[in-house]
Amino acid sequence: MNLMKAAVYYELNNVLIEDIPTPKITSNDVLVNMNACGVCGSDLMEWYQQPRAPSVLGHEPSGIIAKTGRSVKGFSVGDRIFTHHHVACLNCYFCRRGAFTLCTRFQETHLEPGGFSECFKVPSANLCVDTLKIPDELSFEEATLIEPIACGIRALSKCDVKPSDSVLVFGAGPSGLILTKLLRAFGAGEIIVTDLIDYRLKAAERFKASLTINPEKESLIDTVKDMTNGRGTDLVIVTAPSINAYISAIELCRRGGTICAFAPTNREAFMKVSPHRLFFSEVKIVSSYSASHVETRVALNLIETGRLQAEELITHTFPLSKTAEALRKASAKECIKVVIVNEH
Repeated sequence: MNLMKAAVYYELNNVLIEDIPTPKITSNDVLVNMNACGVCGSDLMEWYQQPRAPSVLGHEPSGIIAKTGRSVKGFSVGDRIFTHHHVACLNCYFCRRGAFTLCTRFQETHLEPGGFSECFKVPSANLCVDTLKIPDELSFEEATLIEPIACGIRALSKCDVKPSDSVLVFGAGPSGLILTKLLRAFGAGEIIVTDLIDYRLKAAERFKASLTINPEKESLIDTVKDMTNGRGTDLVIVTAPSINAYISAIELCRRGGTICAFAPTNREAFMKVSPHRLFFSEVKIVSSYSASHVETRVALNLIETGRLQAEELITHTFPLSKTAEALRKASAKECIKVVIVNEH
């Protein structure tokens, strides 16, 4: 039996490097040597990951194809690729309406065993629908940003962002900062970013946020209201898994504005919402989960053409052998994007 190294997650404070079987591929799959894989905020959510443990996390990988099944067409050994962990069937009720992330197959597909491993299998469905060749001039680390940038593109498309719109972003983690960059590219007007971590607020300033607010040091509500002549912002995006953030979002969204739910809370978290307020204010609530093959191609183009500088988001890299340390760093939040690299 061929074995490989992988970071096996038992709980957030118990991630071990173990020898596990190298995935076997069928005639329509490929085996990829992982070169880099980003750490996502969802990797740090114990309520989300614990029910699946033990498992190998990592769903933002890039690498080089090491082996192809005999029926694979369009891909060869040596190709540098990004692949998406979820793909839609393209033919069901939801897919025919463009809601690819709601497709049943989207929920069922995944990479085997996960990106925090020396190798991973790309099943035929993922290979055919959402595996992209990346150019030689694009680093593997930059390619790990394709998936999270695609998620931001989908969210802003769903929210119908218009030039000069005022936007409030809750959370200056990787998602919030990616959205800040994209909002500038989309031509948004005033972009206000709020977070409890000054390190991340400084990054938001570098990425051209109009204003950053630490609510532990100044009143978020008063500052946003003052800046918008009492209206609130046209769009509020919540990237922090916080009920308090969602409550504040409703208060700070202008009449007729849009609230984007970009982060989940745990299943036990609830909030009260007044239908009276929603009705008479005409506030729209739009949720945006993940991304599809449509947005990953746009994301790759933005990175490849330099219109979005992905490398600016990466602050720390760790070898696969130090995945546990990488997750601790990401949890500590004195960072932006943490990437696991595999030194072959």
